[in-house]
Amino acid sequence: MPNRLAHETSPYLLQHAGNPVDWWPWSPEAFEEARRRDVPVLLSVGYSSCHWCHVMAHESFEDDDTAAFLNEHFVAVKVDREERPDVDAVYMEAVQAATGHGGWPMTVFLTPGAEPFYFGTYFPPEPRHGTASFPQVLEGVRAAWADRREEVGEVAGRIVRDLSERTLTLSLAEEDADGEDEGAGSVPRPPGPEELHQALMGLTRDFDAVRGGFGGAPKFPPSMTLEFLLRHHARTGSEAALQMVEATCEAMARGGIYDQLGGGFARYAVDATWTVPHFEKMLYDNALLCRVYAHLWRATGSGLARRVALETADFLVREMRTDQGGFASALDADSDDGTGAHAEGAFYVWTPARLREVLGEEDGELAAAHFGVTKEGTFEEGASVLQLPDTEVLLEAGRLAAVRRKLLAARETRPRPGRDDKIVAAWNGLAIAALAETGAYFDRPDLVQAATDAADLLVRTHMDWHARLFRTSLDGVAGAHAGVLEDYADVAEGFLTLTAVTGEGVWADFAGLLLDSVLAHFRGEDGGFFDTADDAEALIRRPQDPTDTATPSGWTAACGALLTYAAYTGSAPHREAAERALGVVRVLGPKAPRFISWGLATAEALLDGPREVAVVGPQDHPATLALHRTALLSTAPGLAVAVGEAGSEEVPLLSGRSLLDGRPAAYVCRDFTCRRPTDDPAVLAASLAARE
Repeated sequence: MPNRLAHETSPYLLQHAGNPVDWWPWSPEAFEEARRRDVPVLLSVGYSSCHWCHVMAHESFEDDDTAAFLNEHFVAVKVDREERPDVDAVYMEAVQAATGHGGWPMTVFLTPGAEPFYFGTYFPPEPRHGTASFPQVLEGVRAAWADRREEVGEVAGRIVRDLSERTLTLSLAEEDADGEDEGAGSVPRPPGPEELHQALMGLTRDFDAVRGGFGGAPKFPPSMTLEFLLRHHARTGSEAALQMVEATCEAMARGGIYDQLGGGFARYAVDATWTVPHFEKMLYDNALLCRVYAHLWRATGSGLARRVALETADFLVREMRTDQGGFASALDADSDDGTGAHAEGAFYVWTPARLREVLGEEDGELAAAHFGVTKEGTFEEGASVLQLPDTEVLLEAGRLAAVRRKLLAARETRPRPGRDDKIVAAWNGLAIAALAETGAYFDRPDLVQAATDAADLLVRTHMDWHARLFRTSLDGVAGAHAGVLEDYADVAEGFLTLTAVTGEGVWADFAGLLLDSVLAHFRGEDGGFFDTADDAEALIRRPQDPTDTATPSGWTAACGALLTYAAYTGSAPHREAAERALGVVRVLGPKAPRFISWGLATAEALLDGPREVAVVGPQDHPATLALHRTALLSTAPGLAVAVGEAGSEEVPLLSGRSLLDGRPAAYVCRDFTCRRPTDDPAVLAASLAARE
């Protein structure tokens, strides 16, 4: 019989609706039930494309005996971490503090008061390599609850106290970068050139000069770090910064982490060479990387960067777009391998024999050599993921294109990985920004339209009359969970990018409404940001974390959106809020640049101004179009671009800007103070390229 998850909208929760475990969604009623029965709560957190979540579900949650024990002695609560990042963040912090690592599935045992007292991630069905089995863990927790309740309560109370003391305030940084005591309760200044140079030096030390990327295995795409380095190069001319971006982007694009047939990136590589991917594809990774490759092309004209940016954008539209016009959260790593069994990567891997079967003997042999497919392979039965391990061209362009079309068509006949159709507001904001810019750079209005359609969906479905956001939707229906800070900030970022590309000021207006909500409901007294609103559901602590992980943190994303909005509107409160909150980047940037890279990228924009360009003239006039395109292709960090008719009030940046002797003109400004206008795209480009 279906459990209570059958009425949820999260695809991940619905995957568990038929389990024999009597699951509850996260709710006050679940904890009230635990109090009534006087039993602990099992909190299980995961997400739909998580490989080990599926493994534990099959091994344990679909097992009748395990389920019977769980149902008798616990209240079982299942949470989709993508739907409730606040719940995930709070308890993941406890898991990491207690065990030194984290991951999903996350398994936490709680008191009926939601206080954690025992932690783990994946537990096997029988003991393995010194790890207790899940049944052993359940029995141990049951016995502790029954026989050592006072001890359990002491542990839970201590953990909650420790977590409450971790609340971050900017005043923790009592010394600035020069060692000068700023005094108790002071706020660090935003980072300056010295701190950003120190961050660059830290990245240089971590850089893998042989294989690209930073650190060792596993390797995750460092999208925000690459964005910082591109902006740093644009501001300073640092060749070292640009070389790290070029080397990393080429290594990823040639590696198995990149889908050489269909475009798009897997979540990470399990090795240090980008060869063997963990095959799940996330919307946020591909949105961020699409933008990075587009920006690399903008900076260098790289043909490889152009190809990857466009292929990734096309992947997003082809495989991730939903019927409502938004973008789905993820594609699973696993799929049917053709025998009825599920295997990781089954949809993507090839053998030499299979290549010959699809392409014929000659093209099959060439394709195997071209894509690095060997008889030994890396996966089961000698299968390999496609990559481009050598710079030698074994298939000329026309023949390669034909080979790729045949292989892609053959792959489409395989059972496809599952797709999580849940629309996450924040990640759609990232996709809007990426598609809008990529479409503008490469004259692809269809991509700009896809970005606009997704933005329309967010306004219609995720945004209420009070400019508050819902975190998720499914099939055009908003979920019940409130948006968190990253939702407001990333959606505002996407809307502001649409303003730059389309000239439609309504998107800046919507961004302003969202950012006003950020300042009203997410800002702390010290100028930092919390991840949840002041009127959100109270958890054992209010989550707050400025560090960037797989996506920009809500904190740093808010800084970036606030700064850009101020550039469009001249709003001093929005700019001052960004500057104040960027103080944390001054403290963390030189010490841990890989973990606050979006904050560093935003600091680059702040140091550059950011510069503002107002292009005035009929929007369909060739001269207006040329000036607008020139501005969009500038690498000036954080550049704000507005385009509209002379006298337009669409965006405040356009206000009062007139034509130049009746001709379309561009004004380059900082803080609304502008230079003499120009009608020459070359002069505009030179002005924006100048480093000051």
